Amino acid sequence: MKVIAVLALFVTLFCQGYSNSLDSCQGRCGYGTDSNFSCQCNASCERYRDCCSDYAEICKAGATSCKGRCGEKYNSQNKCHCNSKCTKYNNCCSDYTDLCDSDGGGGGSVITDAEIKAVSETLYALDSNKASASELIIEAQALVPDSQTSSQTDLSSQPLFRYLDEETLFTRPTYVALLAVLDNYQRMTGQAEDFSPEQLAEQEAFVKETMSNTELGRELFAFLYTKGVYASEEEFIQDLKMMWFGLYSRNNNKMDSSGFEHIFAGEVKGGKVSGFHNWIQFYLLEKRGQLNYYSHSFNGPWTTYPDVMGMQFMWGGYFKQVGSAVIGCSPEFDFAIYSLCYITRPGKQCRLSLGGKELIIQTYTWDKSFYGEGKKFIGSAFPATPRN
Repeated sequence: MKVIAVLALFVTLFCQGYSNSLDSCQGRCGYGTDSNFSCQCNASCERYRDCCSDYAEICKAGATSCKGRCGEKYNSQNKCHCNSKCTKYNNCCSDYTDLCDSDGGGGGSVITDAEIKAVSETLYALDSNKASASELIIEAQALVPDSQTSSQTDLSSQPLFRYLDEETLFTRPTYVALLAVLDNYQRMTGQAEDFSPEQLAEQEAFVKETMSNTELGRELFAFLYTKGVYASEEEFIQDLKMMWFGLYSRNNNKMDSSGFEHIFAGEVKGGKVSGFHNWIQFYLLEKRGQLNYYSHSFNGPWTTYPDVMGMQFMWGGYFKQVGSAVIGCSPEFDFAIYSLCYITRPGKQCRLSLGGKELIIQTYTWDKSFYGEGKKFIGSAFPATPRN
């Protein structure tokens, strides 16, 4: 009978895809203790000294990779995850798409690159609050090669922004909401952010104004809803609030940063500007004399707004080597494309299409702290060099 039982177990395991052996962690990281196996692959095995020989390689040392882990159960001890839900919670390992889901993910069903490009074109067409050529005029001036972006040399005698029709743009609801939030931050990391009830209300108002009260925002939600990423608009709005405005520590164990502060407002860390990828913040600081534009290292192929530039500048004595931004877009468009890319391609390059021209957004997840059920905050996102 023992022989029959062992053979039956072997056949069962083979059908489940565990044909390697009974003493491997291949595909088993995080599973509870199972007496059918000769060794275990969960956090308790170290204490009971019954880990499989490849536990450290696959489940610990390999905890940042999906190699051998596709489809495993959720294990809070892992730094990243490799199951079908990780795309919804933005906590997949960086190679999840390549190893476990070649078409990418986004919650309930696969979200392909083609679908992301299609919805980004729709968002681009719906950006009715973007600046027109008569409302915004810039002077790009000096163009430098990539090899010279670190030279810290002011090659442009004039400001980048020559004219902005504030009376028209800054009175629109989404611009008003953005302006209210931008001045709520201390730029130096290592200094804890302490928001008043009024400032917290401004954060919520910004998310709702851009995503619930614009056709562009509602289109983004509709796309993610149909793909099974969110079950309701309420869930969508709440998740955006947490992933963008939830605080974490970049320096000195202080709750000093968030995805929104890093990307939209900009920060200073280690003696240099960190993040800072919003054109309106750039305009405001330059107008106040707090920011000095030096040069640009790339300018996108777009002949109307929004356009994309990579700028070199000095912000109050701190240098930014390449501060790329989508120039002239509305706050809701900026917020929407970064959110789209982070939700569908967290920690990866995200390929958009704007007016038939490709734009790559690079996203990064924050891996040192989490919200909800292991969800990851936005670490950073910015326009990479646009393609012609």
